[in-house]
Amino acid sequence: MSDQTTPQDPRSQYPSEEEGTETIPHPGVTSQMDEKPDHGEETYRGSGRLEGKRAVITGGDSGIGRAVAIAFAREGADVLISYLPEEEEDGQATLRLVEEAGRKGVAVPGDIRDEAHCQSIIDRAVSELGGIDVLVNNAAYQMSLENSLLDLTTEQLDRTFRTNIYAMYWLSKFAVPHLKPGSSIINTTSVQAYQPSPQLIDYAATKAAILNFTQNLAQFLAEKGIRVNAVAPGPIWTPLIPATMPGEKVESFGQDTPLGRPGQPAELAPLYVFFASQESSYVTGDRLGATGGKPLR
Repeated sequence: MSDQTTPQDPRSQYPSEEEGTETIPHPGVTSQMDEKPDHGEETYRGSGRLEGKRAVITGGDSGIGRAVAIAFAREGADVLISYLPEEEEDGQATLRLVEEAGRKGVAVPGDIRDEAHCQSIIDRAVSELGGIDVLVNNAAYQMSLENSLLDLTTEQLDRTFRTNIYAMYWLSKFAVPHLKPGSSIINTTSVQAYQPSPQLIDYAATKAAILNFTQNLAQFLAEKGIRVNAVAPGPIWTPLIPATMPGEKVESFGQDTPLGRPGQPAELAPLYVFFASQESSYVTGDRLGATGGKPLR
């Protein structure tokens, strides 16, 4: 059976035709999608690279977060995932995959726009996992706008920034006192930080801020032996896409990349494993892109 190390042609590794054309209600559940993403359920093979580590992954119920949770567990880490209460179906599915890998899993539903909930996520990790070695700030909110800034409401602006930025600050602040030398924080930024789409004006701005925060926090925590890095995905097929974009955008999603297709969550998981592992010991304040060839500049 092939795994994430099996050589393949990246153009045809996954189908390049449309992933699906139907939109689904926000926040989106995997079972509602026409074409299900690949999270590495059948292909990710671990090799003990994170043995004994304890990880917190926000947005760990589906998409990139689920792929990272699967990879971390199969690499030997215990995993806490956080997600919205409306995503309980996906959250429990990810939890089962973590436990099937022989690792301890903890599920914490709630809204990270609430500072107290962010504190409770860290508290649960400390009490139920025995500590934290890796924090993955992955959860994000986006909603496509037909008329860019002119359609952007204060309510959406506030929701986007509280989910994508405030929560990252809070979770990092609460986690740092528990992180020891060799620990790491990994933030999910985006190609949108470099090539912003007008329809995602608020989301793109947060992704640029995440990149800056990553570089800034890395300098502050270096003297403590804690590394901070970021992963910058391009168009990745997750429930967020049909839940936040119009049908015509969903149908053509990812087709404009040089590789001619959207990426799958499973293709990003090894980047998070690298940043969480000893193999990236001299890498901090940096980012790795997985964009299908779209330049990060």
